Amino acid sequence: MDSEPVDCAPEQKFPRAILRQRWQDLTFLHWAVAPELVAPLLPGGTRPDTLDGLSYVGLIGFRLVGLGLGRGPGVPYFGSFWETNIRLYSVDDTGRRAVVFRSLDASRLALVLVAQLSLRLPYKWSAMRLDRDGDRYSYRCRRRWPGPVGATSRMVVRVGEPIAHPTPLEHFVTARWGLHTRAYGRTLHLPNWHPSWPLHRAELLHLDDELVTAAGLPPPAGPPASVLYSPGVPVRFGPPVTVRRPGERPTPPPRAPQGGGWR
Repeated sequence: MDSEPVDCAPEQKFPRAILRQRWQDLTFLHWAVAPELVAPLLPGGTRPDTLDGLSYVGLIGFRLVGLGLGRGPGVPYFGSFWETNIRLYSVDDTGRRAVVFRSLDASRLALVLVAQLSLRLPYKWSAMRLDRDGDRYSYRCRRRWPGPVGATSRMVVRVGEPIAHPTPLEHFVTARWGLHTRAYGRTLHLPNWHPSWPLHRAELLHLDDELVTAAGLPPPAGPPASVLYSPGVPVRFGPPVTVRRPGERPTPPPRAPQGGGWR
């Protein structure tokens, strides 16, 4: 089946939100990678999504604010934290484009445990901070648990002017409306929705990262193909659905928590 279009602001496709949050002060670094290198790392029923024959690995740092259930308010203290994730790009047999997380480092242990148990997402507990000096943003992360304990990441960027017309690559790595994950013997698609990204181009001033290799990927060779910044967007997540291969019988997904080388 053909893949769905890369749409910068589609309509929300799920009737109700099970989770709400806001993503703030995001920096996106992306490197091109051979699709055959990342294909074994994706859940069953999905394959690498590509642009001009290449897939991408992303290193993203940001602050998550106001995590809450349904239409309820954000959870005090535990609902706001720093996050750094390593992600790949996937498409399933129905054509849904999504991301696959190889790791998600977060600064709240309670959130890490809930996400690991509910959807088997590869969350890690880490110490993190963001320092801002004018247009310079410095993200730091040091993993606490689980391993590899002590893995670190530090990236420093200078934020530039807003982007009026994103390139095809900038659309490809940001216009994502769900995630694929493997949980309890099933591949799941968890849809999300948010307004169109307000994007800025950015300059990478410094990078010292161990999280990419800790996620089972080779270290990036050379500078990233794309460096972006966004002040953020509000986000809603819909209920997970099971990804089925042709001929498979439908099975209900688990209940959502209530509460080649580099090129």
